[in-house]
Amino acid sequence: MTTTISGLTVVDAGVVDYLAAWDEQRRRHEAVAAGEESDTVLLLEHPSVYTAGKRTEPWDRPMDGTPVVDVDRGGKITWHGPGQLVGYPILRLPDPIDVVAYVRRTEQLLIDVCGEFGLATDRIEGRSGVWVAEDDRGPARKVAAIGIRVSKGVTQHGFSINCDCDLTAFDRIVPCGIRDAGVTSLTAELGRPVTVADVLPVVHRHLPTLLP
Repeated sequence: MTTTISGLTVVDAGVVDYLAAWDEQRRRHEAVAAGEESDTVLLLEHPSVYTAGKRTEPWDRPMDGTPVVDVDRGGKITWHGPGQLVGYPILRLPDPIDVVAYVRRTEQLLIDVCGEFGLATDRIEGRSGVWVAEDDRGPARKVAAIGIRVSKGVTQHGFSINCDCDLTAFDRIVPCGIRDAGVTSLTAELGRPVTVADVLPVVHRHLPTLLP
């Protein structure tokens, strides 16, 4: 399903194989960079897959031979799979290009979405993504991840938010290269089921936050 929100073309693609989605990202990236298509956000789920950004170290990877897809985004290794909503904004950034400002807008989108469900989250200095603060339940833990690339002034890759995914998928890796913190989900933190279908319309409402 395709809709338009504040000039963004928003594609709700359902469940899409990672490599197929990456091909579609690159196709749309070229079209947006060439001025042939408008700014676009792809929203979807992936079948279970590990993807490694350019800063992934050998010891971050699974030790059991689980396949990993190496990609051209920033950051390290992460997992995508059922119960996690993934967003790929393909947006032309205004000149002068300010990647940090775009990352901050992406973080704010995720913070606002979590807040609508009653979960307080924040940024942690020096770490990407959106976090639940350390509390009596444990150390700081990441509920949403960010990994982007900017080429020809247009963004690629994007964000993921853990809704009701199987968190044991992260046990095989050092997620985002961080050893001293955990990974969590909206469902785990709130103690009630929060599905991708629940989160999708809330993300839709907050997508204009991505725009400068």
